[in-house]
Amino acid sequence: MAVLKASYYLNQDVVFLAKDLIGKTLCTFINDKLTCGIITETEAYAGIIDKASHAFGNKRTKRTETMYYKGGVSYVYLCYGIHRLFNIITNSENIPHAILIRAIYPLKGVDEILKRRGLKLSDKLCVGPGKVAQALGIELIHNNLSLVKKTIWIQDDQVKIKESDVMIGPRIGVDYAGEDAKLPYRFWTKNYNFN
Repeated sequence: MAVLKASYYLNQDVVFLAKDLIGKTLCTFINDKLTCGIITETEAYAGIIDKASHAFGNKRTKRTETMYYKGGVSYVYLCYGIHRLFNIITNSENIPHAILIRAIYPLKGVDEILKRRGLKLSDKLCVGPGKVAQALGIELIHNNLSLVKKTIWIQDDQVKIKESDVMIGPRIGVDYAGEDAKLPYRFWTKNYNFN
């Protein structure tokens, strides 16, 4: 197990990082409960030039301000007034790149994950960004947290995923972004044989 260092998140290629995060392990220690899951789906958002990004056109609001921080912090926001969505901020300060974590494969603290989700174990338990945050106990108060501290972190457990098992396609639910909605910025794997 090796926790990703702060320098990892400063990579200038948000699309590369979104793909590279597939197979890494996202962990939280919230309310004295450790929960972890292998990242199986991500989406890259390329900041001010990306019409699907909250920061498109250099938009700075109270909500998006976190996106402009130095890479290596969490960006958690409310979607449809219901779902908390967890993102990773990357790149240098004032370059608002973000990666949305869309799905995980539950690994540790599964009983707590089931309790938080109010469901039984299934393939769809943590598929969907709102489900990921709920499963890992991530709330709005966890916005702008360092990802190299002891609340939320990502580690490399040397999970091997074949290049051919990583799918690439357009992002979900961003039709408003026009041509940018078609960009191949979503990555996912159906390879769930991690045990």
